[in-house]
Amino acid sequence: MTMHVALPHPDRNTNNGRRPRMAAGVGLAMFVFAAWASAANLAEAQSWPRFRGPNGAGQSDATTIPVKWSEADYNWVVDLEGSGHSSPVVWGDRLVITTGDTQTATRRISCRSTLDGKELWGKSFKTQPHRLHRKNSYASSTPALDGQRAYFTWATPAEYVVVALDLDTGAEAWRVDLGGYQSAHGYGSSPIVYDDMVIVTKDHNGSSFLLALDRRTGDEVWKSPRGGGGKAAYSVPCIYTAPSGETAVICHSTEHGISGLNPRNGDVLWSASDVFVKRCVNSPVVAAGLVFGTAGQGGNGDAVVAVRPGSEGRSAEVAYEVRKSAPYVITPVAYQDMLFVWHDAGVVTCLDPADGKVHWRERVGGAYSGSPVRVGEFIYCISESGTVVVLKAAKEFELVAENELGERSYATPAIADGRMYLRTETRLFSLGGE
Repeated sequence: MTMHVALPHPDRNTNNGRRPRMAAGVGLAMFVFAAWASAANLAEAQSWPRFRGPNGAGQSDATTIPVKWSEADYNWVVDLEGSGHSSPVVWGDRLVITTGDTQTATRRISCRSTLDGKELWGKSFKTQPHRLHRKNSYASSTPALDGQRAYFTWATPAEYVVVALDLDTGAEAWRVDLGGYQSAHGYGSSPIVYDDMVIVTKDHNGSSFLLALDRRTGDEVWKSPRGGGGKAAYSVPCIYTAPSGETAVICHSTEHGISGLNPRNGDVLWSASDVFVKRCVNSPVVAAGLVFGTAGQGGNGDAVVAVRPGSEGRSAEVAYEVRKSAPYVITPVAYQDMLFVWHDAGVVTCLDPADGKVHWRERVGGAYSGSPVRVGEFIYCISESGTVVVLKAAKEFELVAENELGERSYATPAIADGRMYLRTETRLFSLGGE
């Protein structure tokens, strides 16, 4: 069981106006900060705070999730108010999920207890009706959490809204409108939290940019222009850490290829441009010191592109490409010296991320929009028909199990504190745990 920890934030005055002696004040401040940081780090380690979990890697070492189950094995199942394609996110004992109503163009964010699935608070936002791709929804963007707030985005041709809500109460802390989003397919990217920033992408058919906002106030920290008039991209950034310790915000799009940006000011540190000619929908992932991305259209990817990031005195370069059975929407997942590449039409490839050598390629069947996650020594992925396929995370193919959720799904599982949370269009499931 996890607890929702409420400790004083280190930025807040805890002395009620009194002026203590300097040594006592410094000692108290250090104690409060250490306690807050320790609790926050513990909660984050037990959490799944963004799309595909910590750094978007889709990784969990949990050993308490079954590979085969029945209805009786769920901790709880709840019906959601509305429908959607977004994925659950978790911090401590709080789970956040979004839904939408196509008839009223309403978006809704719901915070629920991980213990029983009951709603703790919910907020609805009326928006403008607009055209969507048949596999998009009014709730395709996955929120991001930092233990204090939930960060939620949506976009229409008239607005692109980033809103911060208190994780305890749902009260709105701030809201920013980045202007209309132009794409015939609709919006589908998701925010991330990195250090003290909320980072969002606006890669659309108009003037595009990557933007960092102060997560406390919503004020702009930096803005990295990305031109305009190209194909809309839906990928969610991740962070690459070089052997030197230098970090970069990784994003990819048709116009810019795979890029690494300075997280302090948004400057482009390196870029492998001209590697994509089609649309980027899935998200970048880091494995074996390389950054992987794909692009495609019509349900097929062009190639899995592996880029060796640039460093001081060296430009980024393409290490290799794998063209057969490359995905369009689905993000790969790594484990040890293996990368599992899941094609939208149900063909899975296991390759060595260091050099692209293929260990196996097998058809598991079905159509997919959600991405795989690695849990212990197994890979889980939900098909659009609601079948959870479980594979052995190994260099020899093994189909371990197939489990039916009973409804269509476009989401990716979340794993936190030994439990897995599965989302279909209108239902939410909790599975596993001690």
